[in-house]
Amino acid sequence: MSFATWIAFVIAGTLIAISPGSGAVLSMSHGLAYGVRKASATVLGLQLGLILVLVIAGAGVGSLLLASEVAFTVVKTIGALYLIWLGIGQWRAKAHATNVSTAGMAAHPSFGRRVLTGFLTNATNPKGIIFMVAVLPSFIAPTAPVLPQLAILAVTMVTIDATVMHGYAFLASSMQRFFRDERAVKAQNRFFGGVLIVVGALLFFVKRHAA
Repeated sequence: MSFATWIAFVIAGTLIAISPGSGAVLSMSHGLAYGVRKASATVLGLQLGLILVLVIAGAGVGSLLLASEVAFTVVKTIGALYLIWLGIGQWRAKAHATNVSTAGMAAHPSFGRRVLTGFLTNATNPKGIIFMVAVLPSFIAPTAPVLPQLAILAVTMVTIDATVMHGYAFLASSMQRFFRDERAVKAQNRFFGGVLIVVGALLFFVKRHAA
């Protein structure tokens, strides 16, 4: 892989990471609700899910998913229903006035729960599989060993996405001072819950030939 090819992948990966999606919405939601430090667990889960998608695409399983209508529909449906379920949970969450500096640990999901939420959000996203299957081959030199190239692309993509997701979480957490009363917290929950529900619903319209 040449340096120019790697730079091109960095640009493509950055544009994909910055574009609004379920990962960005989740990062902002958790950044606003828990603060950027606790949202780091969510970002970690998102990256673990991204690594799984990269492995699936690199192993060729992603191509099989795209070739099989049934397999792709199953993955798409699971991902869509999971996001809708997250959105409904966020929408119905009880609103409590927040104080980030004194909030109790019991008010926040555990570290493992936040990691799992992030992981499932990316791991069940068929759009991620479509992107990786469509894009990865363009940046891999067929005359060079494939595994080292996949490793480089994976590290690069995870670094970019983790940075961008932390940026989203940081921007959201910087607005926490505006969400000190129950009415504001309720509005926050319903906004992010509604966005997650919409994103989940839109996944039902993703076609396996969209790549």
